[in-house]
Amino acid sequence: MRALAGLCLIACLAPLRGQDLASLPPYRPAAPVTGQIGIWGDDGMKTVVGYWEEGFRRFHPQARFAVTLKGSSTGMAGVYSGVADLALLGREIEPVETMAFAWIFRYPPGRIEVANGSVGAAGKSPAVAVYLHRDNPLGRLTLAQLDAAFGCEHRRGAAKARTWGDLGLGGDWALRPIHLYGYDVETGRGAFIRRVVLRGSRKWDWDLLTEFSGPDADRQIVAALARDRFGIAVASPAAATTEVKAVGLAEGPAGPYSTPTRADLIGRTYPLGRVVAAYVNRAPGRPLDPKVAEFLRYILSREGQEDVMRERDYLPLSAATAAEQVLRLN
Repeated sequence: MRALAGLCLIACLAPLRGQDLASLPPYRPAAPVTGQIGIWGDDGMKTVVGYWEEGFRRFHPQARFAVTLKGSSTGMAGVYSGVADLALLGREIEPVETMAFAWIFRYPPGRIEVANGSVGAAGKSPAVAVYLHRDNPLGRLTLAQLDAAFGCEHRRGAAKARTWGDLGLGGDWALRPIHLYGYDVETGRGAFIRRVVLRGSRKWDWDLLTEFSGPDADRQIVAALARDRFGIAVASPAAATTEVKAVGLAEGPAGPYSTPTRADLIGRTYPLGRVVAAYVNRAPGRPLDPKVAEFLRYILSREGQEDVMRERDYLPLSAATAAEQVLRLN
């Protein structure tokens, strides 16, 4: 059974390895690493961090790791208190976390992207899909249209959308009011929608929005949409049913429109994908701690991104994105 599982894993990963990782440079140690590397942060990254530790120690057997993964909300405290060398966050850093770090050091933390979030695995930075009822004739939306429906400030420039006619539908749909379904706006995923779709606005259209929270939120959101032909919902790609459809999404009307597939999340063409980043203490104009820099170079190498793929839920960086992060690291 173990051999069969291994063959299945290889079969699943081989197409993506050839497409996304072949042009990544292999890891080449710059200098031997000794001493301890402290890692705090996202508990969903436990398996990936274990693979990174195992792979890094093949090149640096004297390196040691102290890993404390109790959630993204704990990661930055480890860095600004000096007990961790890097924080892994499965979400964007919160302003209060940046402020706490800057209050101590008088400069912001450094940020290096290390992986893409999952397609829809719970607790592993899943992407967000935009759903319509299966009867809805629309097949795609822009972020400006979502902002027009969900928000009140409309920082993306579109006028308020209260009916389906405002989003371009005619006939019997034109005067039908839009109903909104999504996450509790105070949750991490609610904050993600606010940051990306509403461009940071906290003024949601409360009259139209029904919020859901808790571990069953995705199923409840999609179930509510399935009962409402005139709704728009945001939920996990894993929550899809035959009663609803995920629509193509784009930054603007020129496209490209995409859905949260593995390829589009790795290629960063889908606008509601998420990222895992490492935050470090790096003073402006000064190099990063050599052992931390060396570990991050391993993560951004072909071997480090293959470790991400071994975990099967998180997605690796594309070669282009990894190269951008190496430049940022250097």
